[in-house]
Amino acid sequence: MLEIPTQKIHMPNSSIQLFIRREDLIHPFVSGNKFRKLKYNLIQAKKENQTTLLTFGGAFSNHIAAVAYAGKENGFKTIGVIRGDELASQIDQNPTLKFAHECGMEFYFVTRESYRQKDSAEFIQDLKEKFNSFYLLPEGGTNDLAVKGCSEMITGEDIEYNFICTAVGTGGTISGIINSVLSHQKVLGFPALKGDFLQKDIRKFAQNENWELVSDYHFGGYGKVTNELIQFINLFFAENKIPLDPIYTGKMVFGVIDLIQKNYFPENSRILLIHTGGIQGVEGMNIKLKKNNAPIIQFID
Repeated sequence: MLEIPTQKIHMPNSSIQLFIRREDLIHPFVSGNKFRKLKYNLIQAKKENQTTLLTFGGAFSNHIAAVAYAGKENGFKTIGVIRGDELASQIDQNPTLKFAHECGMEFYFVTRESYRQKDSAEFIQDLKEKFNSFYLLPEGGTNDLAVKGCSEMITGEDIEYNFICTAVGTGGTISGIINSVLSHQKVLGFPALKGDFLQKDIRKFAQNENWELVSDYHFGGYGKVTNELIQFINLFFAENKIPLDPIYTGKMVFGVIDLIQKNYFPENSRILLIHTGGIQGVEGMNIKLKKNNAPIIQFID
């Protein structure tokens, strides 16, 4: 069984006990929920005698980086269908795409308009005609096998926690957690995207009802950040020596601490935060922030 450290977060003047599960340390390049989501999918791909993994993602996708490295490590060819045809000439300037390319991933750049059709039967058929046989991994990696992997984040030893909190992207991670918690525990998900569509997506996989989405901490939507969030991430690292990514976990941790300060949680609650990784995306985010003359994320001991 994987040994994943859990660290206590100092919460002065509060009866709340706050802990963070360091899933970001599970693997140096396939970190956090990406490791969990790929675990059983890689096993299935080998069972099906597939030699190629094909998936989808944007410019700084954690999923693209993880699939590229996992494919290299496990003997698969990898293909990334990338949102934004303009990125074809920017691979060397993009830390995520450069890393994936160095891992051997082949890219297929499509327009944003075409990318919106990526789940259609016609689009998938076109990919099959272009690349022949492959094992398809959805954007973000969420499918039944991914949910099964994410359910292993929570074990019987976590019975002491009243709340389990995680960031939400495509809904796979929180679905796995929902399926593995006990009846006295509540799962809180913090979406990184605007909109209510995630409720429906999660219900396709989740088997329990003791969960809720907290939609007030997306900071403007997917990939959007504010100076307040960046300052929080930097202060959190200075105080706890734990790096947070600005797209997912950073927003979730900000939200939980803000809710603690607003007395959302009952006194003496024990809360477990799930760090889902994503640190590889910080370099790319800092490039965008520098272009806008905004504060950058700094992990300085």
